[in-house]
Amino acid sequence: MRHCLAIVVALLLAGAAVADDGKPPSTGLSIVGGASAFLASNTTADFYAGLPHNANTIDRVLHSDTYGRPIWQSLVDQHLISPSSIGSHTALQVEEYPHMAYRLSLQYGLGVRYDYRSGFGWQLRFDIAQLQAIGAFNLGSSNGAGILGTNQYIRCGMLGREDRITIDLSLCRRVDVGGNWNIEVDLGAQLLNTKVRENLMEVGGKAYSILDVWDGRTPDAGVGEYEYLNQGGIGYGVYAGVWLGYNVGVGFLRLGYNCLQQYVNLEGYAAWGWQHAIGIRLEMNNFNLFE
Repeated sequence: MRHCLAIVVALLLAGAAVADDGKPPSTGLSIVGGASAFLASNTTADFYAGLPHNANTIDRVLHSDTYGRPIWQSLVDQHLISPSSIGSHTALQVEEYPHMAYRLSLQYGLGVRYDYRSGFGWQLRFDIAQLQAIGAFNLGSSNGAGILGTNQYIRCGMLGREDRITIDLSLCRRVDVGGNWNIEVDLGAQLLNTKVRENLMEVGGKAYSILDVWDGRTPDAGVGEYEYLNQGGIGYGVYAGVWLGYNVGVGFLRLGYNCLQQYVNLEGYAAWGWQHAIGIRLEMNNFNLFE
């Protein structure tokens, strides 16, 4: 983050050295809307890996009578396992757990900003990103036999979905570079809420949820499903950004990059991580409240 801060400070100081073109600076209140390609850090992606110590585990579902028996029967029907060598679902085991990674996702949001004649301003924005974490694990047997075909395991997919909602507050500095163009640098902080939506495993072409809706018990406990509680939580972060803007009459159209350091809070996987976003935004209806 020190490198990002150094870049932002340098650009802010450089604003005084850039010649302006004689136009009055853009001032007043604007409504801001935009979207970005968002690349999340993988530091918390293994929350969805189904590991034995995770909030949601593969074994809880795989070895339960409620779900394990249908999984075993499906694999038998598809001729993926031999019922004589693997006599029940309890003989199935994970040979290699997945290493999860977030896909590139879309972040979008709305906000307001106010710009002063000095070139400084502030911006308040609300953004949401819908993330997917993907991976794959190998399913085998406890006796090392019974997997039909050329492989000694069955390749299975894993998927996690979450929403990240952020409230961003930033200090902005615009520098005119001639004509209708300017450069803006942002430095801000954010409050982050993460909501876990899904955690699925795919075995034999069928998807099964491993979300712990049984309060840590197995699905065979006979207690029914508990009301699902959020496995995410509140986090925070800081960010720096550089944006190139062009005056389109009703406001500025901008293309830019944000470098973020976020503390993401998931159950058992709270961690800092670098995030990156490249996006476009439109600032509309620029006007001055006092003129």
